[in-house]
Amino acid sequence: MSTLPIGIFDSGVGGLTVLRAVRDRLPHESVIYLGDTARVPYGTKSPATIERYAVEDASFLVEKGVKMLLVACNTASAMARERLRAEFQIPLLSVLGPGARMAARVTRNGRIGVIATEATIESGAYVRAIEDASGDKQVEIFARACPLFVPLVEEGETDSAITRLVAEQYLAPLRAQEIDTLVLGCTHYPLLKRVIGETMGSAVTLVDSAEATAEETAHVLAQHGLLNQVPGASSSEFYVTDAARRFHRIAEKILGEPLPHLEAVEIWGHDRLHTS
Repeated sequence: MSTLPIGIFDSGVGGLTVLRAVRDRLPHESVIYLGDTARVPYGTKSPATIERYAVEDASFLVEKGVKMLLVACNTASAMARERLRAEFQIPLLSVLGPGARMAARVTRNGRIGVIATEATIESGAYVRAIEDASGDKQVEIFARACPLFVPLVEEGETDSAITRLVAEQYLAPLRAQEIDTLVLGCTHYPLLKRVIGETMGSAVTLVDSAEATAEETAHVLAQHGLLNQVPGASSSEFYVTDAARRFHRIAEKILGEPLPHLEAVEIWGHDRLHTS
């Protein structure tokens, strides 16, 4: 079991920030990544649809023989964590928890902003998670949906004039609230970190949950006796549901290396295959 890969899924390229952090932290681990690029973005869909997509994504990876699931999509984390835990009998970790816990640790004035997709913001999942992680510490949380950020990233527009205009429109109200911490509550958003950081100013700490997720992944694997101790045996596989050429171009830019294996697949109905 320990030599099996970790399965990671997201609606598109954003989850590659999590994959990169996992590979940096756990270089002996193999990974299989699924980007559901045919149905991106998830954040504008209904909760029932997001849950169905998440189960299909996870089912595809489980059928590939993974030892652990990483939900590298905050929207799916907010809407489908409990369903996924009920459906699959392997360790599962979502990016939402690590990001919330990190925000609670690093804030100095207790004023925390959260930016995410519409569905994630409407779910209130980050607000609850940060409040739970804060314990007795008094916090105020200011949440804002940024729906255009995901399509901008998927188009490779990570530092353009239009992206900076959109960022100013979205982030000005949070800047006015004098927050000192901003949670990037979508795994696409760290790819806009330069623009977001310059828009918010140097006094605001940006919380990218990828590194925290990688650290917690190591803890979960160790807890279950699943850490791969065989050096030099790691591999990476990448699957998408559409737009393979665009994914390939952006992924190589994010990861800074060629993709060893990229394949376009259909995953529709994998939830029915799993549950039947």
